[in-house]
Amino acid sequence: MSDTTVDLLVIGSGTGLAAALSAREQGLDVLVVEKTEYVGGSTARSGGAFWIPANPALTAAGSTDTLERGETYLEAVVGDSAPKARWQAFLEHGPETISMLQRTTGLKLMWARGYSDYHPELPGGDAEGRSIESRPFNASVLGKSRKLLRPGVVEAPVPMPVTGADYKWMNLVARVPRRGVPLIMRRAAQGIGGKLIGRHYLAGGQALAAGLFAGALRAGIPIWRETSLVELVTEGDRVVGAVVERNGARETVLARKGVVLAAGGFDHDMDMRHRYQAEFLQEWSLGNTGNTGDAIKLAAGLGADLDLMDQTWWFPAVAPLPGGSPQVLLAERSLPGSIIVDGSGRRFINESTDYMTFGQTVLAKDRAGTPVGDMWLLFDQAYRNSYVLAGSLFPRMAIPQEWYDAGIAHKASSAAALAAATGLPEAELTATLTRFNALAASGIDDDFGRGKSAYDRYYGDPTVSPNPNLRPLDSGDLYAVKVVLSDLGTCGGIKSDELGRPLRADGTPIEGLYAIGNTAANVFGRSYPGAGATIGQGLVFGHIVARHAAGAKAAAGVA
Repeated sequence: MSDTTVDLLVIGSGTGLAAALSAREQGLDVLVVEKTEYVGGSTARSGGAFWIPANPALTAAGSTDTLERGETYLEAVVGDSAPKARWQAFLEHGPETISMLQRTTGLKLMWARGYSDYHPELPGGDAEGRSIESRPFNASVLGKSRKLLRPGVVEAPVPMPVTGADYKWMNLVARVPRRGVPLIMRRAAQGIGGKLIGRHYLAGGQALAAGLFAGALRAGIPIWRETSLVELVTEGDRVVGAVVERNGARETVLARKGVVLAAGGFDHDMDMRHRYQAEFLQEWSLGNTGNTGDAIKLAAGLGADLDLMDQTWWFPAVAPLPGGSPQVLLAERSLPGSIIVDGSGRRFINESTDYMTFGQTVLAKDRAGTPVGDMWLLFDQAYRNSYVLAGSLFPRMAIPQEWYDAGIAHKASSAAALAAATGLPEAELTATLTRFNALAASGIDDDFGRGKSAYDRYYGDPTVSPNPNLRPLDSGDLYAVKVVLSDLGTCGGIKSDELGRPLRADGTPIEGLYAIGNTAANVFGRSYPGAGATIGQGLVFGHIVARHAAGAKAAAGVA
């Protein structure tokens, strides 16, 4: 067992790369270890937005957001579900984190203007939004390392970088062609044309991860792939390094100033999911396959307290085909001419609500003894002719036969026939559709308030009035697509302080150890303030822990 010594050891190559970049900029010797064969973690599989109030990319684009308004909003959203000191540290260090990324990476950041906060009606909420994302990034700068970037969840049929801001209008291309068609043509030209001159443009989480990766390569930060965390090494009460397994051998890496746990959550450890969350869950997570809670378990073994273990970045999705993965439902749930029903044939939620609240509602009903059971997205032919479905089925494209064969899609000529096909109670389903159609015709959803929030309306159809989220379903051809509760990763984990240090049950910190991203308990408690809050907190706390580690180095007088 040979030894390596560095200043800072970072476990995980998603937002952990932000910690590595910040630490390296401050003069620390850094090593990143990654469990899987790919670099990028769940960040590379995400939509790529990140939510950080009053940051330089927002203000440069004309936003008038302030930290004071951000504080008002988080006070309202988070409440007492997370320590105030944690989210205040996030607010304080958010702007400087973005400045650090602008210095250390080639990322060009833009405001996703109009992408509303998830609860804009609360004090301090912003209907214009606080989310930013990378402009399409030329991943060819990675050179031979480009093949090491973790692939995304959805690949476009042609090489074209689709940003989150693009997605809204591309999804509405059949309804608002004057916005969607030029955008598709521009992105296709950028993607195809780029390849002709040796450039490979990426967008979303792929762009963000590629930019962080490129920054790490440029800074000379080594990244050991296919290297698993085995043990945390301690001297007295302090963590001084870790034992990792690499190329079939174990090696001790000593860390003078700290070990950063940025290894994701426990997305794919079903024993933990069933223990802390719900027995009905299946392995439908879209998080990095390496996220099996290793870092959380090891920290707990040293006495770290855990918190919010029932919480996850939930995301409703189309049920997977055998051997396949779920396909997320984002805009689809907000678009007019559709509803979601539970196993009783009834609506149970505002379909347009943010995806974390959607999952929390499903679990709350399960725990209350009134489980939702099977869920179905119902829509009519006009809906199918108008909108993209599951990110890959463009308007008027037939639903694949394999969906029907697998029982995850059904088509029928009436509500009664659709009930028979899905196994839903006919009387209840018919009554639900009758009630919904009456509400939709009025433009007001008295039952669940769909369309009241600016967030609902962001993904609505602006050509439909008076409510862009509501339209009665036609009585002709009807469809049902099975919905499951997937997720983007768990967000319960190690209870940490405002410096990112894990806390014991008595409130004392474990020195020499840090936890960020989904390895740590959600900075925002049981809430999701806006698009990219999960990545935002990972990036910011990466910078926070790097600052603290660098300060510890300076205080110790280490050269």
